Order: sequence, then C-alpha cells, then structure tokens
Amino acid sequence: MSPAVATSNVPRSEQPSTRRRKKPARRRRVWRWIVLSVVVVLVAAGGTAWWMYNHLDGNIKGVDINKALGDDRPEKLPTSGQNLLVLGSDSRAGAENKELGGGGSVSGARSDTAMVVHIPEGRQQAVAVSIPRDTLVTRPECTKADGSTTPSANRVMFNSVYSQVGPACVVKTVEKMSGVRIDHYLEINFAGFKDLVDAIGGVTVDVPQDIRDTSSGLDLTAGPHKLDGTQSLAYVRTRHGIGDGSDLGRIGLQQQFLLALLSEVKSQDLLGSPTNSYKIANSATKSLTTDSGLASLKSLAEFARSMNGVDPSTMETIMLPVAYDKQDPNRVVAAQPQAGDLWKAIRKDGTIPESAKKSPATGGSAS
Repeated sequence: MSPAVATSNVPRSEQPSTRRRKKPARRRRVWRWIVLSVVVVLVAAGGTAWWMYNHLDGNIKGVDINKALGDDRPEKLPTSGQNLLVLGSDSRAGAENKELGGGGSVSGARSDTAMVVHIPEGRQQAVAVSIPRDTLVTRPECTKADGSTTPSANRVMFNSVYSQVGPACVVKTVEKMSGVRIDHYLEINFAGFKDLVDAIGGVTVDVPQDIRDTSSGLDLTAGPHKLDGTQSLAYVRTRHGIGDGSDLGRIGLQQQFLLALLSEVKSQDLLGSPTNSYKIANSATKSLTTDSGLASLKSLAEFARSMNGVDPSTMETIMLPVAYDKQDPNRVVAAQPQAGDLWKAIRKDGTIPESAKKSPATGGSAS
C-alpha cells in the first residue's frame, strides 16, 4: 500500500456535506435499494416476455468484475448465501437528467449511494447495509479500464472511487474494508429509477410529516400519498425540512420507500398483463449494469427466481455504523467495533447482533 493521503481526493468545493449547509446540494441520487425491486419485477416479467428476449437481453450492460479483481479476494460465504453490491449512478448529462435535477450539461458519472445486500442461505430474507457516500475509506490499488494502475490512497471519500477509477475498484474497496466477498454487482442509473416507478404505476408512501423542500420542489403534507417517478425521486433525495437535514438523517425515508416499492411490486398481477410486464422489464433492464455473470436476461431471471421468496416485511435495512471524522466533521468514518462486528456477522452468514447496528453519528440504531 502506498503512503497515506492526508485529505480526500475530491476538492472540498465539490464534495457534498454530511451536515446541513446553507445552499442545498443538487443531484441527489438514491438507489441503494432499487435493484432489489428490479429483481422482484424480473421474476414475473421474465416468464411473460421471452418473445422480446433479444431486446431485453441487449439492454443489459456487463462488467467483468472477476477479471479486474483477480484472485486476491475474500473467501466466499461458507453457505449458499449471496452478497450483492448495489450502486446507483448518474451520468449527469443530457436533457433528461437536467429535467430531473441531474445537471444536464455536466459530464462524467459518479455513484452517490451504495449498499451491500446480504441474502442468507434459504433466500427467505435479506439484509441491506447502506454505506454513506461521505464515508472516508482506504482505496486499494486498482486497475482502470484502460489498463493503467491507480495507487492506493487513505482518507478517500467513498463516492469518489466510482468516478475516479470505476465500478471494479468500488467492489475492491468494499471487499477490503469489509472482508466480505461480493458475488454480484448491480448498478442502476439516475433516469432509470424514475422510469421504473412510472412503469409500475407509482408507489404509495405514508409521509411521516409535512415536507416542503425548495431544492427539489417536493411539497407533501403528512399522510398517505401515491408518488409518481419524479415525486419519488424527490422524496428519496430530500434532506431539507426533515430530520437533521443531513444525508444520514434522510436514510429513514429511503428505507421506508424501499419497503413500499417492494410491496407495490409484489401486489401487482404482472403475470396477468404481458404488455405491462414487458414495459416494466424494459424500464428495468435498459438502466441496468451487472457483473458479467448476470449480464444476460436468462442469468438475471434465474437469479431473480432464486430470490422470489424474499419478503419485504422481513427485509432488514441497516446503515453502516459511522462516527463523525475528528479532522473533518463534514465526513464520517466507520465506527468500531460496531462496523467490524457487522461485517463479521455477514461473513459468517449469520444474524447481525443489535450491538453492531449502533451508529454514533446518529446517536442510536443505524437501521
């Protein structure tokens, strides 16, 4: 490993703040749970849309993670359980993303959210561990897509790894920080979330309190609301006017929306409507990038069927326990021993103890 770097590789002016700022940060992307819903959708859609197989299959983009990482990786789970790394990315380019608050004329891509989804043996439940985007991590030495090597660096903001080195390095970073072997990689882009929610027909959520966010334009009263794609995007992005105004504070809304989305997908008779099934599958697959092992409709559908028993009511969502960094209070670091105990439980494919869910940065449970 090369000598440590004293500060984050991303200029302070370009970094999103963990705490409240006077000027709201734009382009909030929250996808740490959406691919779970995509998988559930494909369970139904895969059986009714084979006549459009070539189109759907061609939508999916693949990344050869295993080739990029080589053999120096953590051991696989001792059971038939699986670990997925789910990322949300945003190209921040084009008229569509500009309309969604994604920048429009800004080039490049980055991932602002990530989660490790642990599916134990039996496929009856799932645990999603969210990694805050402002977490300072040690980025290992990585190889870029062009074959060049990026040296290791300390105190790198987690969400900068994707934009600087690429998805394979994000997988390697997560494996190094957790000791957890990542079996599969899934990524969904910015516009895909909006299209998927609209294709499903909207998602009903019970808003816990009045929300008026001038940054996103979201204006909701407390109580149940059926949100379309644009409103859903604003709902999971909002941080102003709810909680402490930080990225950590809005995780509760994101977790709530995840369960509501999964329940909506489960409740729909997708098998009874091939046309609607195809529309949903097309919205899901055209926005999807996976590891090469899942980069076909057949492989993805087979994997989705293996997860059909996952029930939203039993799914557990946890935020990686973090504490505010002593050098930079706008950043967080993994809190020990809680984070270590959390990763250890996942490596053993077992139950996560309550003590491993306590996050000093939030003053309580990280779930």
